[in-house]
Amino acid sequence: MSASTHPIARRLSSLGESDRSLLALVMGLPLIDGIFPALVLAGALENPLDAIQIGLLIFGGSATVAVVLGEMDGTPREQARTVLVVGVPLILVAALQAAIAPSIASVLDLVTFERFAALVIAAIAAKTASARIGEYLPGPGVIIALGLLASLDPEGATFEILADPMLVANALLAAGIGVGFALSLAVFGPVLRRYVDVDRFRFGCALALGILPLSLLGMAFGQAPLAVLVVAGLFALDPDGEEGDEATAKQPTQSAADRAHRTDGGVRRSHDDAAEPGEEDSTVGESAIYDPYPSDDGTDTAGRAPWM
Repeated sequence: MSASTHPIARRLSSLGESDRSLLALVMGLPLIDGIFPALVLAGALENPLDAIQIGLLIFGGSATVAVVLGEMDGTPREQARTVLVVGVPLILVAALQAAIAPSIASVLDLVTFERFAALVIAAIAAKTASARIGEYLPGPGVIIALGLLASLDPEGATFEILADPMLVANALLAAGIGVGFALSLAVFGPVLRRYVDVDRFRFGCALALGILPLSLLGMAFGQAPLAVLVVAGLFALDPDGEEGDEATAKQPTQSAADRAHRTDGGVRRSHDDAAEPGEEDSTVGESAIYDPYPSDDGTDTAGRAPWM
């Protein structure tokens, strides 16, 4: 699977002129269109486990997998260097957005904004699962802008930086987890390309993203999206890999006689059994002779219905 077959990565591939720019667009999109700040404001980074979950789903995820495994060229060392060049600024920007998030929260009705944050994640899940569905949904930036307008409450406006150091630390952890995930894909890419079915992983990511909004709305799902993502990764493994493909390619094809045996309902007899004593082999030729199944009684018994 390449970026051309992933709904989100395919949309961004026309904007990226190189591997580095395409990876930067895919991994930096949550920072550009406001998804990550929305999650910070919605309380999705309250503890380290939440940070790991957001890092894998938002900064990692199937789009990053599609780009690293399907589009990036070069040796694992070169790909790892590209990931680090993209990842270090991404971590710093994520920390900066988390640092000013409390100031933004002071002018918002967070209860209302959390609903829009959940809605934008649900839209991303739908876009990840199906490009056709994504065509009918508004972009994440549009949903977040509407959420800001609907939840705007400037009465308690304050401006503080680093008002919550733990929130900044969790944001650093989330971005670092996403970059580390992409780095591991680059390092182990030659093996993963053979033994991982990325389409399965994409649908697993879509399911995990679909559960995440329920957690944001206060339902007791906890780290269920992270568990779903781990299970999706396990199901995406294909231990046979290229060996299974080679075995399938080497498997002999059936002859016409074998296919006839499967379709005409007969029992195949060997050439020697088919020939009667004294008959010439030319009367049989190369074709196989079939007898009816033992249960097929061809006798015409008086008083018996034809179907009995």
